Amino acid sequence: MLHHLIRQAAQSGFAQPGLDGAPAFGHLPAPSRRGFLKAIGAGAGALVIGAHLPLPALAADAAPKIVGPADPRPQLFVIVAPDNTVTVLAKHLDMGQGIVTGLATIVAEELDADWAQLRGAFAPADGKLYANHFFGLQGTGGSTAVANSWDELRMAGAAARAMLVAAAAARWTVPAGEVTVAKGVVRHAASNRSFTFGELAEEAAKLPVPQQVKLKDRKDYVLIGKPDLHRLDHVSKTDGTAVFAMDIRRPGQVTAVLARSPRFGGTVKSVDDAAARKVAGVIEVVTLPVGVAVIAKNSWAAIQGREALKVTWDDAKSEMRGTDAMLADFRKLADRPGAVAAGKGDADKAIADAAAKGGHVVEGDYVFPYLAHAPMEPLNAVVALNPEGGCTIWAGSQFQTVEQMAVAGVLGCKPEQVRIETQWAGGSFGRRATTNADYIVEAAMIAKAYPKAPVHLVWTREDDIKGGRYRPLVLHRIKAAVDSKGAIVGWKQRIVGQSFMAGTPFEAVMVKNGVDATMVEGASDMAYPVPNLAVDAHTAASPVTTLWWRSVGHTHTAYAKEVTIDRLAKAAGKDPVAFRLEMLKDHPRLAGVLKLAAEKAGWGQPLPKGKGRGVAVHESFNTFVAHVVEVTVGDKGQFKVDRVVVAVDCGEVVNPDIVKAQMEGGAGWGIGHALRGEITMTDGLVDQGNFDGYLPMRMSDMPAVEVHIMPSHERPTGAGEPGVPTVAPAMANAVFSVTGQPLQTLPFSRGGIVS
Repeated sequence: MLHHLIRQAAQSGFAQPGLDGAPAFGHLPAPSRRGFLKAIGAGAGALVIGAHLPLPALAADAAPKIVGPADPRPQLFVIVAPDNTVTVLAKHLDMGQGIVTGLATIVAEELDADWAQLRGAFAPADGKLYANHFFGLQGTGGSTAVANSWDELRMAGAAARAMLVAAAAARWTVPAGEVTVAKGVVRHAASNRSFTFGELAEEAAKLPVPQQVKLKDRKDYVLIGKPDLHRLDHVSKTDGTAVFAMDIRRPGQVTAVLARSPRFGGTVKSVDDAAARKVAGVIEVVTLPVGVAVIAKNSWAAIQGREALKVTWDDAKSEMRGTDAMLADFRKLADRPGAVAAGKGDADKAIADAAAKGGHVVEGDYVFPYLAHAPMEPLNAVVALNPEGGCTIWAGSQFQTVEQMAVAGVLGCKPEQVRIETQWAGGSFGRRATTNADYIVEAAMIAKAYPKAPVHLVWTREDDIKGGRYRPLVLHRIKAAVDSKGAIVGWKQRIVGQSFMAGTPFEAVMVKNGVDATMVEGASDMAYPVPNLAVDAHTAASPVTTLWWRSVGHTHTAYAKEVTIDRLAKAAGKDPVAFRLEMLKDHPRLAGVLKLAAEKAGWGQPLPKGKGRGVAVHESFNTFVAHVVEVTVGDKGQFKVDRVVVAVDCGEVVNPDIVKAQMEGGAGWGIGHALRGEITMTDGLVDQGNFDGYLPMRMSDMPAVEVHIMPSHERPTGAGEPGVPTVAPAMANAVFSVTGQPLQTLPFSRGGIVS
């Protein structure tokens, strides 16, 4: 289980330091984080409920009954203020996925708050108090935020409610059982008396935290599962008052940009900075292990100064190959067995027997390019050194514990002296969650070299596109067979790619027997019951920096698997949906979303000439998703996605509108990258530099997307990543239904598809 492995790695490789503070936001002006919490700490009449408890061990092979501490700890998450606002502290980063609203909904439901009084704030960077229970460190990823917080936030809300009830009962001298709460009002019906939460906050704060609470039955939910809740950030992100790291301005702040090697693995050999220092506004130029930093009064001056630098790079350890040469080397690796990721039976024999006895064999290579994350807000962070040691960081922080540890190493201080003020993040898709805190460390290095003022490190769009941390270049080689009755009897799959776990603190537990779990997830554990299965992998070495990308390994494993399944269905003379359903009898949730998507899409209904319909289904991050995509394909490869139907089962749904938005966004993400997305290199130099070369999704590409959510009583899982893996293979299978030619190389533009 990936979450369990990450948790083990985190516990073995990182400490869990403590900090405080979080910026408030919502419909009212937000006080400063320090002032906000200082007022609370001074006993300013606010109810802050909870208690720190040690984290229990989580089982690797089964979902625990309760995720996180089994006792309420609402003082870490719930602030009921005298002004009658309720602020929920989110320990997870909101990078646009709506998690602040989701977590606040969980608390508000059990608290019986009125939605209009809800606010949100980012929790302090403190791994002891705010660890992700799946990881063992504070961080956001793997679509774990709701699943991780479900139990502890329900208990936090219920405990806060119980304390408000107890305070009201004491003031009225009535039994607590006679007191009710609804829409933020505490009421005693018999005497027709009531209080707002704010009127009880000071008294409730003095009461002991209940160690056991009664949680609502789902039939009594009034907020969870309701589609009409507005997001807590919708006003501030509409009127421009939401604060991102790019908006931070500290007294005396300077701006820095960094000249990095144009080739991965290159280092600074020599620098002539004379011309850069003459640029108006440039303050200082410093050479660092990560490149040459130009520090200036503003970003324009810093960028102009960087362009004036004359840097000679040492390419002795650089990647000098182009992507075509790298792929050729991958194919050579695929010619020989790799490290075993999964195996049962004898795949070679089963495939050979099928071919000899009237069955059918399909085979081929599937190629997936490097892909950038390209969040709309390029990477940036402000670092200010503190007089007492350590620093304060303002950033869209996704892996707070990792960043504290890494920066402490740079500054020579304790991790708890690294204070992080988490801000809204303008996208991430995995890019901000690096195992070495790369851009945060860069900012800390520059601040250390120039301690006179807060330093704002800014990446340009070109820095981002050329800067690596890509979804890896991957090759899949698959050979599979159906017997004369149309049943899959053998499947052999070899995967070649880079491991972004290698050389990190996570390697010891994420890479087992030479296999990186993130490379083979979705392939080694596929749901289709193949009796003879062989999956192996080669890890190819390169200085090109790679990282998880929205839905990680599932972005390529689901595609290779589902396109091969359609090819096998055709060879067997079977309908693609029926073929899958035959094999998913023991996987009711996968079968459920497949049936729902097919039904809503009108699967089997005839389409005009040139139009096709394709399907794909996959489980990732414990969430089940099926896509049916309708396309138009012209005689000369002209292509358009006409309609997307998606069915999702992510357990209990907290905010249906947010789940819908994530599925719509996942569809757009998948379509855009399938059509044109690729990073290529020539002689080790990245060919793309901005959105003129790394082509983004266009509005004209976006089809109508219909989202259907499976009703479920299961524990909630994630929606941020699972909406991506099945989009592209469903598109490819739709094209296959029209042309009879499988699309095995991404992007589609490589296969003659013109969009």
